[in-house]
Amino acid sequence: MDSQWLLIFADVLLILHTMLVAFVILGLVATFAGYFLQWRWVRNVWFRLSHLAVIVIVVLQSWLGVLCPLTTWEMALRAKAGEAGYEGSFIQHWLHSILYYSAPDWVFILAYTVFGALVLASWFVVRPER
Repeated sequence: MDSQWLLIFADVLLILHTMLVAFVILGLVATFAGYFLQWRWVRNVWFRLSHLAVIVIVVLQSWLGVLCPLTTWEMALRAKAGEAGYEGSFIQHWLHSILYYSAPDWVFILAYTVFGALVLASWFVVRPER
């Protein structure tokens, strides 16, 4: 396969990954904002289940020291195309690139766990409806 196509696929994965991160972060913000603004859609059980499932997977991966498969796949595509990949997790790489911030793994594990606990707490504060 042409290296240009590999890079396009890697970029598509990067965009999907970014959208997934945005879903996790903005989903929690929307849930609490929707509670105060009385948005009914934030109580949709399928939205809430998918939101909870994604953050549970992220937290479990961080506890187990497993890189996100999207990160691994993207890096493999870039390497196969002859472009340098990056080391560490997707979040660590982009936080470092955007904010010039680097932290030990335990900081990210703690952040993911606290965020996951907030998502879980949102189930009790903003109860989903069928």
